[in-house]
Amino acid sequence: MKLGIVTYQIAHDWDVATILKRCSELGYSGIELRTTHAHGVEVSLTSEARAEIKQRFADAGVEIAGLGSAFEFHAAEPEIVRENIDGTIEYARLAADLGCPGVKVRPNGFQEDRGIPIEKTLEQIGLAVRECAEAADDLGVAVRVEVHGRGTSEPKHMRTIMDHADHPNAYVCWNSNPGEPINGSIKEPFDLLKHKIGLVHMTELHTSYPYRELFSLLKAEGYDGYTLAEIPTNEDPERVLKYYKALWEAYMG
Repeated sequence: MKLGIVTYQIAHDWDVATILKRCSELGYSGIELRTTHAHGVEVSLTSEARAEIKQRFADAGVEIAGLGSAFEFHAAEPEIVRENIDGTIEYARLAADLGCPGVKVRPNGFQEDRGIPIEKTLEQIGLAVRECAEAADDLGVAVRVEVHGRGTSEPKHMRTIMDHADHPNAYVCWNSNPGEPINGSIKEPFDLLKHKIGLVHMTELHTSYPYRELFSLLKAEGYDGYTLAEIPTNEDPERVLKYYKALWEAYMG
């Protein structure tokens, strides 16, 4: 497995030069670039700018492990769902131009207060993911659905979403959510999604979340992708990330 960083929090104000410098020096081999953040890797980039960024990462030996979007498919309004599907496909084109293997999307809750049953929303999300996965497959880019959102973050609901998506290019981004362990173990929820895990987000490794067990389960499945640190901003990020890497290596054995 490989260690990387999510720019959502600790790296939200890093430009591309800072990302490349810190990842190279600290031993983080990849990064998930979150949309709207200071690095400015967005769909508005020209083809020339995309090629330049791709080359800069290649020269530094740092992989763009993924692009992190905020596209979501749970809205009650069909036109909003359509906007998010189209946005995801455009984002996948950006990923392809950058040589990036995947884009992250997410569910973000239900619409029960508007009279829409949970099962209907889960189906809607899954079908939207399928459409995105089909389009992104033609570009060589995976769609990774983050285990995220009020209610939708429950692994049983994510399994239903993925069953509705039913596409080999649709994967799960395991999010290491604190509510997942059952009697201290994540094996039961992990087993629901293990066949679809294409990316892993991790929070603070010092918490009660059973990271040692997570790494063992991932290894047993032959997972060799990225585990990405999604941790809060800090006044001394380099020092924190050094400790984070050391603890990750200890847990990895």
